[in-house]
Amino acid sequence: MITRIASEQLRVGMFIHHLECGWMDHPFMVNQFQITEQAQIDKILQHGIDRVSIDTALGLGLPEGQASPSLDLDLEVGDAALDATVQHVPLSEEIRVAKQVLSEVHALMADVMQDVRLGRGVELERMEPVVEKLVQSVLRNPGALSCLGRVRQKDHYTFEHSVNVSVLLAHFCNHLGLNRRTIRDAAIGALLHDVGKVNTPDAILNKPGPLSDEEFAQIREHVGQGVDIVSAIPGISDIALTIVAQHHEHMDGGGYPAGLKGDQIAQLGQMAAIVDVYEALTSARRYRAAMEPSHALQRIFGWSKQQFNNELVQRFIQCVGIYPVGTLVMLDSGMLAIVVESHPDKLLSPSVRVVLDSRRDLILTPRDLDLSNPLVKDRILSSESASKWKINMSLYL
Repeated sequence: MITRIASEQLRVGMFIHHLECGWMDHPFMVNQFQITEQAQIDKILQHGIDRVSIDTALGLGLPEGQASPSLDLDLEVGDAALDATVQHVPLSEEIRVAKQVLSEVHALMADVMQDVRLGRGVELERMEPVVEKLVQSVLRNPGALSCLGRVRQKDHYTFEHSVNVSVLLAHFCNHLGLNRRTIRDAAIGALLHDVGKVNTPDAILNKPGPLSDEEFAQIREHVGQGVDIVSAIPGISDIALTIVAQHHEHMDGGGYPAGLKGDQIAQLGQMAAIVDVYEALTSARRYRAAMEPSHALQRIFGWSKQQFNNELVQRFIQCVGIYPVGTLVMLDSGMLAIVVESHPDKLLSPSVRVVLDSRRDLILTPRDLDLSNPLVKDRILSSESASKWKINMSLYL
């Protein structure tokens, strides 16, 4: 259960769900963590953070009989109540719900793209309840939708890419402690960020080789066309429109369409740019295989000196983990395992589900290992291809 308390009530053993301040205004590298020493509490108080949210399912609650004082919350009306009803659930439990949510979002986006092709307007009131289900699933367990989204149909790249960007961006927003309404609007913007590609010829979108100058010029037009389409939607938020307009802008001014630079790009525009590239790199296309997430993160980190906000890149890596949920990994014991949970404070040591002994080519009864546990001596050597090892990931997730 999520409970808001005064910072003076914090004690070692509590789990911080959200620091009631801007994500750039506190000294910690993550927004969610367990308090393991008094020094962490002292830092919170020294930075003038008057209130926090704790998750009593993951850590200690208030002592019996001690009530939280009345706090003047600054969330928009309804956000606090909504957040309080969302509790973390195990991957195996959430993935069953996530399959249905993903099916509904895919159906929605197929209809949205068809409506746009036919010149019909996008109906925001139809999108909102489906997006709300997506956001709730992400808040319960972001790994469920994320790993399901890695199973792709190459013929449906554009809208499946948009769905996966929406899931990842919602997860990123929640990781940074942004409020529920912002997460929802960002998820809508991500779903619509490539809607301007609806009239781009498939021959250009799926071209295996380098684009000519003329072809790249056509690709660049999708942003402006997307802005025209999305800005015409009654009730669309500025957040959603910003994501559509800025997801290809670069910090060094080398992006498009406006060539914005640095702080001229909104924070959510900077975040969307990172998520968009990460999702594209980790997706299989007709002309190339998907890049392993850890390699994609290395590539993005290398680009962060010019293209991306370096601090946001580091926050994104903390968010998804070096080995995101659903990644197949080789352990130094020779066991193959599937990542089932990332630990933001121990990125190289997630919880995994062991499924196969590679040295004996023997399928095992699945068992879970928390590699962050000091008593567990196994560690990850590399990420692996599920197709290479003929492992049906969905059977184990």
